[in-house]
Amino acid sequence: EVQKLNQQLEEKNGEIQQMINQPPYEKEREILRLQKTLAERERAQATSDVLCRSLTDETHQLQRKLASTAEMCQHLAKCLEEKQRKEKGNSDDQIPTERSNQVFLQLLYNETSLQALICNLQEENRILKQKVAHV
Repeated sequence: EVQKLNQQLEEKNGEIQQMINQPPYEKEREILRLQKTLAERERAQATSDVLCRSLTDETHQLQRKLASTAEMCQHLAKCLEEKQRKEKGNSDDQIPTERSNQVFLQLLYNETSLQALICNLQEENRILKQKVAHV
């Protein structure tokens, strides 16, 4: 292990000596190349940060919409139950109106769509975070 580490140290020292012995223009070229690489990575990181923030904001917004939709569904379900009870009191054979059922089903569909969208955004957010970590 010590020999291996000594060998790696010698290799690094050799690389350092090569850099020191290089003509100044090659050193400057290497410095410029490294600066360019660093600038590209910083731009990529900034872009990833903006995308992540945007996705996070959108996720929170969709979660709020989902919560309000779920609340509305609960309210409509209660209203529908009350209406059914009243109608049952008037006539045992009456069924809920078609319009009430359509509204309720549409709200359930919207809630399901929002949940699917949130899942997709969370997956995209996870992938972007992996890319950021990779960069």
